[in-house]
Amino acid sequence: MYLHRSQLAEFEAFVREYHRMRRDGRLQHIAGIALEGPLLASHGGTPAATVWAPTRHEWERLAALGPHGLMYTVVSPDAFSPASELTVQPGAQETGFDWIVPLLMAHGIRPALGHFTRADPAASAELVDEIVELAWHAEWAGNGVRVVTDHLFNDMPLNIRHAFRTSQARAERDAVIASYDLPSWTLDRMAEIAGPVPAAIMRQAAAGRIGACINFDGEHVDLAIAARAVQLMGAENSMMMTDRCDSARLGGQGLHHIEDNGLWYQQDGIVAAGSVPLARQQANALSQGLTPAEVHALATGTAHRVFGISAMKDLRLPTA
Repeated sequence: MYLHRSQLAEFEAFVREYHRMRRDGRLQHIAGIALEGPLLASHGGTPAATVWAPTRHEWERLAALGPHGLMYTVVSPDAFSPASELTVQPGAQETGFDWIVPLLMAHGIRPALGHFTRADPAASAELVDEIVELAWHAEWAGNGVRVVTDHLFNDMPLNIRHAFRTSQARAERDAVIASYDLPSWTLDRMAEIAGPVPAAIMRQAAAGRIGACINFDGEHVDLAIAARAVQLMGAENSMMMTDRCDSARLGGQGLHHIEDNGLWYQQDGIVAAGSVPLARQQANALSQGLTPAEVHALATGTAHRVFGISAMKDLRLPTA
């Protein structure tokens, strides 16, 4: 969910009502609630009005929602850097990750890393590692993995072309992907190949310290790149995510399609959401040579472990 600062009290009431309904045996199919933001260094497809730097008191109010079902909140590791959109906000002056991360951990809420600036990729990558270290050395009131990500390769500095969203780009796609020689990719070379930020995330995920989300709609990230990333991180550390939206309005902003793909765009031409259902994402992953067991982990098994939830019925996997 997106959160406007003025609606924090409404959000608190919403999460507590969710907790009551789940405790009463309803909403068992909804494992938890998550926020995209508000501490984002670059808003990307997120509505700009939902990007802000909480004060200490506001962070304490958000953290108190952990026991009621708030599972993670997306934060930018470089949110307090000079290039961030948030550095001038008062809340950014009185907080910092050395205080925020232990607070979230103590209430069972995971930081989800995403929405990076592009000013200093090496410094942003170091901040990824620092947040992971903070999380894994803090007192943890939750279950499962302590750090997750927003979708890998999106909204972060990259050395590669990770998506081919127009007809002209798709005409060049095969040659570009061939030039990347994906089978030769290794974790220890990812900083050189893809950039320091995705390399840091993938390395931490492969070590089991991050549950990494990646979109298999074929439009956010090229499917061959997505599949290779999963092979390097391990399917047991990777989660298939969807931001599928069935409405032309999201977070208070109007959305539109273009002719070249099924993505939803904001009025300024930035991708805001996708439209591909999970079943098609599973078929896409199978089409890239991932095994049914790996796709099962991507679609359900990893998430159960990462979020510490009991296993649901197995999802029926489509054939390739």
